[in-house]
Amino acid sequence: METNQRTNEEMEIDLGAVFRELWSKALVIILAAAAAALAAVLISKTMITPVYTSTTKLYVLARNDSDTVTSGDLQAGALLTTDYAEIIRSRQVTESVIAELGLTDSSGNMLRHEALLGKLSVSTPADSRVINITVQDSDPYAACDIANAIRDAAAEHIQNVMDIQTVSVVESANIPLSPDGQSTKRNAVMGGLLGAAAAIVVILIIYITNDTIRSGEDVERYLGLSTLGTIPLTDGEKKSARHGRSGKQMKKQGGKKQ
Repeated sequence: METNQRTNEEMEIDLGAVFRELWSKALVIILAAAAAALAAVLISKTMITPVYTSTTKLYVLARNDSDTVTSGDLQAGALLTTDYAEIIRSRQVTESVIAELGLTDSSGNMLRHEALLGKLSVSTPADSRVINITVQDSDPYAACDIANAIRDAAAEHIQNVMDIQTVSVVESANIPLSPDGQSTKRNAVMGGLLGAAAAIVVILIIYITNDTIRSGEDVERYLGLSTLGTIPLTDGEKKSARHGRSGKQMKKQGGKKQ
């Protein structure tokens, strides 16, 4: 029982000392957080290329010879959405869009089929016959133009390949106003938190690895010896100790100058 009580008391003293050490270094932690937040903002503004997303939607319905739409038509349309997605990603669609818009890469060469596929994604929501055509690009206007061009070329190609008469535009591509997944405020907050955490870790490591004896409690904890008492310094002794340290520093500086 006594051993457990002593262990608990030592843990409380240690935690309290750690908290006091962190509190005394609060300014350092705040400065580290501010510096990290500023660095995150600068990186977000200058080094991260923004990516804009634009989406257009198609509705493809396989009809029979009659003018009415049956449940069989709806089921057939749902089953064929995977085929439509493959047609949209076909080389004929992408190359026609590249030629129509004159798309080029960073070197000024004509954009390749594989490169455009890297910007394109096609999805079909569950239990739906609507096809989402999504394009990502560093230019919001280019993303919108490419998405609409792929939609038009895909609609024509689907009609020719699948012998379908009805391919409707559910929604035209939008011009994105802000980049995806990039928020300067969020990056600043994350950078500030990481900076503060890093500063706390460094302070704790320095504190834990510092084995300097500072008080009678440290003597009992580290050396296992009991202290009979402490002798406080008088004001005169404190001043003389300060003057002694300052005198030594003056001598060292004078020796360096000579």
